[in-house]
Amino acid sequence: MSTPVLVLNGPNLGRLGSREPDVYGSTSYAGLVERCTKLGAELGLAVEVRETNSEAEMVGWLHEAADAETPVVINPGAFTHYSYAMRDAAAQRTAPLIEVHISNPYTRETFRHTSVIAAVASGTIAGFGLGSYELALRALAEQLTTR
Repeated sequence: MSTPVLVLNGPNLGRLGSREPDVYGSTSYAGLVERCTKLGAELGLAVEVRETNSEAEMVGWLHEAADAETPVVINPGAFTHYSYAMRDAAAQRTAPLIEVHISNPYTRETFRHTSVIAAVASGTIAGFGLGSYELALRALAEQLTTR
């Protein structure tokens, strides 16, 4: 039986492959979904990947995960830096929650250096391209086996 896991993506991540490929790479969002679900299956995780440009929808998904005790890998996108509503929803987690970023926020604009999510996450992985998601799924699988 596979463990359900949500991989949640915030604003503009659905535009992977066409949005700033020098920063985010050339793999499409569909490619990200494929990589996450394939690796998840190998790790015994039933990965569901979602993307939204809506803060309210993301908060709802975090509530859903907390209520069901579902582990989360989250790339909040721009919400990372200012969404206290998302931070408060993530703080309600009842299972591991790993924050990921494709780029390294600390090598970019100053406003990207602050994450309101990091303090309530199990951990943060950033700067490894789409590999950040793979590292997060591997860390999550390990956390789940040692619980």
